[in-house]
Amino acid sequence: MKQIRIGTCIPGEHALEWLPPMVKAGFECVAVNFHMSLHGVDLKELAPKIDDILAGTGVYVSTLGFFCNPLMYEDHKKTLEQVIDRAADFHAANVATFAGAFEGESVDKAMPKFKEVFTDLAARAEDRGVKLVIENCPMGGTWNHTTCNIGFNPKAWEMMFDLVPSKALGLEWEPGHQQIQLIDPIAQLKEWAPKVYHMHGKDASVDKAAIAKYGVFGAVDFAPQRTPGFGDLNWRDIFSILREHGYEGDICVEGYHDPIYRGEWEMTGQLHALSYLKWARGGEFVPNPWDQQ
Repeated sequence: MKQIRIGTCIPGEHALEWLPPMVKAGFECVAVNFHMSLHGVDLKELAPKIDDILAGTGVYVSTLGFFCNPLMYEDHKKTLEQVIDRAADFHAANVATFAGAFEGESVDKAMPKFKEVFTDLAARAEDRGVKLVIENCPMGGTWNHTTCNIGFNPKAWEMMFDLVPSKALGLEWEPGHQQIQLIDPIAQLKEWAPKVYHMHGKDASVDKAAIAKYGVFGAVDFAPQRTPGFGDLNWRDIFSILREHGYEGDICVEGYHDPIYRGEWEMTGQLHALSYLKWARGGEFVPNPWDQQ
């Protein structure tokens, strides 16, 4: 059983500036992510520069992310294909993305297009030896009024993986996105762990008093997203479930969302998450002394 590494998420357009201090801070791996565009970055040129920064550190790129809407926008799909093709240059085991959507329409309406697009994308990923992982972020959408990602709910996952049964297609699971749907992440992970290929480290704090007074239709933020260690979840349970199911990937802290530890306190929060998640996994691996005799 390999150690589950603790990493952090870095925006791809800032990777060369942000990566050295994150490595120095002690993160064990990184996810290099782009949102809706590569922002002029040439992946072929970026990969060797990241290699140079990481050389000799033991830190690696676990995931190359391009979060987009490949169902509605052909240029997004073409760029995602490019990211899948270039993942090997970064030595990344995963390519993370959204499942796409027909903006303003229902999850159900997008499913035929999902089957068409992701059958091709999953086959491409499989041919290149990488996993294609869908982050479970609603992006402000609902079942009947989606934005750019239908892959936020287990009912959708059942439909998605039935339509595209490729072993290369899985989840980039984040418990915080389930908490804001009032889903129990622990029970869900026990069921869906075999399809979890990568994880984001983000939590939430569900305010039951706010729900009782204002409901869940957006009048108040009843479940603010939190950096791990500040939210509701006991991550020891998450690590235990992951290990029980043979998970040997990593958990990359997705910062920049905590309402308290943000701005000038961002790195304070992220380093607390790093320390907390290392503790929750059981610390560092220690060989049994009796096995060394």
